[in-house]
Amino acid sequence: MSPTIVNPDGLHDPTPFGYGHVAVASGELVFVAGQYASDGDGGVAADDFAEQVRIAFGHLRTALAAVGLEYEHVVQLRTHIVDHDLDRLAVLGEAIAGIWGDRPPTQTLSGVARLALPGMLFEVDAVAVRP
Repeated sequence: MSPTIVNPDGLHDPTPFGYGHVAVASGELVFVAGQYASDGDGGVAADDFAEQVRIAFGHLRTALAAVGLEYEHVVQLRTHIVDHDLDRLAVLGEAIAGIWGDRPPTQTLSGVARLALPGMLFEVDAVAVRP
């Protein structure tokens, strides 16, 4: 069975950047590409780190909803923070607690020098499982 690629309405068209937003594999595993604080054209919509985190997780929700899933179906996150420090870690921790409470999914955090576009400070990708 070939994977299904979904590029939901409400998120920028990622194909010029060389990726799709969501891949459903074997009918059960769902992979969501890195979501960031993108505007409708794929540019960076905010300068503030906390606002970028908020927007990126909103885009993650949009991508999940496009294939009938919610945050609760996420089993793994991979997060990437430019110039990672404890203040930025606290912002991320608050965002995750606000979404998943005391039952967050697994997560790998990478501190990085830069991301794909100038001004990007945060990116999150996810793996979810259909019930």
